[in-house]
Amino acid sequence: MAATKRFRDTDYLGVSAYVRALENSLLTREQLEQLITARSYDEEVKLLQAFGYSELEPKHPEAVDADLTLVRAEALEELGAALPDPGVLDVFRIKYDYHNIKAMLKAEVMNVSPGSMLADLGRVSVEELFVAQRDNDGSGLPGYLASAVYVGREVLSKTRDPQLFDVAVDKWCFRDLLETAERTGSAFLVGYVRLQIDAANLRTLVRTLRMGKDEDFLRGVLFRDGEITVEELLRVCGQRGAGLAELFAPTPLAEAAEAGAALLRGGALTEFERLCDDAQTAYLDRARLIPFGEEPVLAYLAAKETEYTNLRIVLMGRAAGVPAEVIRSRLRAGYM
Repeated sequence: MAATKRFRDTDYLGVSAYVRALENSLLTREQLEQLITARSYDEEVKLLQAFGYSELEPKHPEAVDADLTLVRAEALEELGAALPDPGVLDVFRIKYDYHNIKAMLKAEVMNVSPGSMLADLGRVSVEELFVAQRDNDGSGLPGYLASAVYVGREVLSKTRDPQLFDVAVDKWCFRDLLETAERTGSAFLVGYVRLQIDAANLRTLVRTLRMGKDEDFLRGVLFRDGEITVEELLRVCGQRGAGLAELFAPTPLAEAAEAGAALLRGGALTEFERLCDDAQTAYLDRARLIPFGEEPVLAYLAAKETEYTNLRIVLMGRAAGVPAEVIRSRLRAGYM
């Protein structure tokens, strides 16, 4: 039985109107193109200032991630104060909690500081997470973070395999995401989380097939609770990829799955990864037809995440001397 929504759509009237206004400030493809083709550092800085990103310092690429984290934090705090149900925002914060746990545990094993790998954007502060991880006591942490700390440390200490470690922690992350979404009672939000699970499983299936691994390996690294069942994914693996595109054809990941099927014959993963991300953006794009409710808020939050990703691709790419056409090919689809 579906959960009852904790708030009515009309409770979002004010914040929906606010978000609609904020949408006008989202970067367009044309503005990103201006950044890509800026003729000098000074021109790049002026464009960033004009676009509302005066905090970013493109001359120092090592600082871009930290600068974007601060911008993200301000946006989340501002919007969070206007939301009737904080659970909606938690769906975007949760991934940072688990990202930080992974960074801390890996750093612990390597006997180094996690430092710049951390992002103070989750439900739990980096300082609080660090204490829980250090003391191996997650009793005060929300969701499944305590389980992630315990299981993640066990897997990493026994296997020293970063892939298996990431999967172990991500399983708790997706469980946390889905239950948080279900508590809001928003079918749209639950659908978004299930699509994230499907996208993660599609990526895993394609990589497994490219590595020549079998169903036993795949079974251990798949996530449950997507729209596509684990059993269906295992069947495609057993058929060495036959039926992959057909399995995902009725889903938003249809185009990504076609690209994934083609990759089984070889090639770079870049376009496939972009299509997986774009499918999630396209799902949220449906919210543009909804006048008010949690849907427009979710779509805007996701659009900002895509904007940050694209800014990072452009700024880091230019700093590294990546050709303009390569930078363009890596950009994610925007919500405009």
